[in-house]
Amino acid sequence: MKQIVLEKPGRFAAKQGPELAPAPDEALVRMERVGVCGSDFHAYAGTHPIYTYPRILGHELSGVVVEAPANTKGIQPGDRCAIEPYLSCGKCRACARGRNNCCENIRLFGVHIDGGMQEFLPVPISLLHKSESLSLDQLALIETLGIGAHAVARGGIEHGQEVIVVGAGPIGIAVAQFAAVAGATVHVVEKNEWRRCFVQKMGYTVSPELDHRVADVVFDATGNPQAMGKSLSAVATTGNLVFVGLTNRPVAIDDALFHKKEVTLYSSRNSFGLFPRIIRLVEEGKIDASRWITDRLTLAQVPSQFEDLTKRKNLIKAIISVDSAE
Repeated sequence: MKQIVLEKPGRFAAKQGPELAPAPDEALVRMERVGVCGSDFHAYAGTHPIYTYPRILGHELSGVVVEAPANTKGIQPGDRCAIEPYLSCGKCRACARGRNNCCENIRLFGVHIDGGMQEFLPVPISLLHKSESLSLDQLALIETLGIGAHAVARGGIEHGQEVIVVGAGPIGIAVAQFAAVAGATVHVVEKNEWRRCFVQKMGYTVSPELDHRVADVVFDATGNPQAMGKSLSAVATTGNLVFVGLTNRPVAIDDALFHKKEVTLYSSRNSFGLFPRIIRLVEEGKIDASRWITDRLTLAQVPSQFEDLTKRKNLIKAIISVDSAE
């Protein structure tokens, strides 16, 4: 079985791996598409604190079921599915509260355990979400959309509120889309001119700086500690601030301003239980992420061309086609 392994930071290698046998509660899935996430770039650079090596990357996944046991979800061979990459323990304090996205023992395909940059992958039936109408590209983007959908749920948006999204990478764009579906008026802040034009074409107002704007809910999707601290200034009194982007550096908050406004600060991590709703919204045309795809690779091209992706200024989302591995 063909696999692309990140042996260490900066070095992918094509290998032949063993055939993987599914457990009784798993289906065998032929991998088709892998979305490239920002965390994959950090893993490649050796700057992500979670990754260990060697690792088969890939957690934004779609595939076609090859084998499946009898199940209540109706998953059968031939089904096109989005793959939810989060394996939670179901026993820890977070899981007991229904917050499986924050499982204390969480494992993600492509992060803690080997993921989708290989021909086949055994996947628990519970993590497969099929669609008869969505393409494999669309299904591979469901996980990224889930990050935005969960963040919007954390922000507690009410219909008619004003929202600011800081950062127009895939996660920020996903947040903007779900905030709009929730009935908010959305403004996007993005320093990169090309991304500003990209977001503007999607119908959002956009600016390079906050420029003294305020909104009921502010989402920071930059992962930049300076930007995250500055986002507090854009939150209206008694509003909500949601940190969607992640940094391993300290974030400085103006405590006097924080208390004066009585702002509620949220973090947002992963997603849980949202794939069926997101798939339905995409099927209904209420969410469209297809225009995100700006770059494509085959699995075989990853060792030689992945580094080029890290240098592309006009990248929104790259998709790897596993079925074109030859």
